[in-house]
Amino acid sequence: SIKALENRANDVFLGKKKELLWILEHNTVYTGGTSSNQKDLINHNIKIIKTNRGGKYTVHSPGQKVIYFVLNLNKRKKDIRKLILQIEDCIINILKEYEISSYADKKNIGIWVANKKIAAIGIRVRNWVAYHGFCLNVANDLKKYKNIIPCGIKDKGITSLKDIGVTDCNNIDKIITKHFLNI
Repeated sequence: SIKALENRANDVFLGKKKELLWILEHNTVYTGGTSSNQKDLINHNIKIIKTNRGGKYTVHSPGQKVIYFVLNLNKRKKDIRKLILQIEDCIINILKEYEISSYADKKNIGIWVANKKIAAIGIRVRNWVAYHGFCLNVANDLKKYKNIIPCGIKDKGITSLKDIGVTDCNNIDKIITKHFLNI
């Protein structure tokens, strides 16, 4: 998926292809972003896939929605901070559909519910084309996070829609798409 995103970002920059929204679930994979640090690995036996997205270590697994995108900021506002705010608002609005109150934290990027992270954001911008994306914990196995210090944050927890008590997420892809299209 990383190579596909790289190629699409390049094609979008060159005007060969349109922007992209891609929603999927990965098999279990641990990834490290450009700010990842070995001190945040608890289990040194796990395989880490290095990526060029921003951020530190995370895990993607079944039950977690990974939302990849390619956005051409040359045709939008060339403002990375504004893009991050729009992504945060998008996730907050997705969670509102499930009557979950959430918030962004200026010190720790991502979306939080009661001091626990429910969504992580990691993007890269090249030639004013933004790509990679965000992930939303829906019904994934949160124990997998015990192998790492997720996003380098030691003093906060991780949660999911399932952990909070949401049981019906059958329409989540439609809800994600609806709110993402407002970016």
